[in-house]
Amino acid sequence: MENNRIENAGYRHLNGHNCAQAVACAYCDLLGVDETTMFQITSGLGSGIGGMEGTCGAINGAAIVAGMKAQQLGYKKPEVYKVTSAVMKAFKEKNQSVTCKEIKGVGTGKILRSCHDCVLDAAAILDEAMKELDK
Repeated sequence: MENNRIENAGYRHLNGHNCAQAVACAYCDLLGVDETTMFQITSGLGSGIGGMEGTCGAINGAAIVAGMKAQQLGYKKPEVYKVTSAVMKAFKEKNQSVTCKEIKGVGTGKILRSCHDCVLDAAAILDEAMKELDK
């Protein structure tokens, strides 16, 4: 059975990784990056970038992976932006926002999605993006 990166990301999130780390570290083997390095790179991106309730950490992790993979395949900046933009758009369509504060319902009381579900969503969207990049 192929490594299930979506489940892997979810497991990581439940076991101490922040949202960005959980998603990005689940894809290290596809990037040729060791997990310790990726863990460190994404350490400040949890809780909407450093707890500031900005862009969701899970989608930040997915954008890092998609961008790295596109660069490794020789994509130029406009193509990389197209790939990462598609990932962000798909996440926003599913969750109504890419902003942690909005997703958590801070100020509105309306929680759009749990952090764990955001990790699973970002990993699933990233899985599809990676398949497209491999074509």
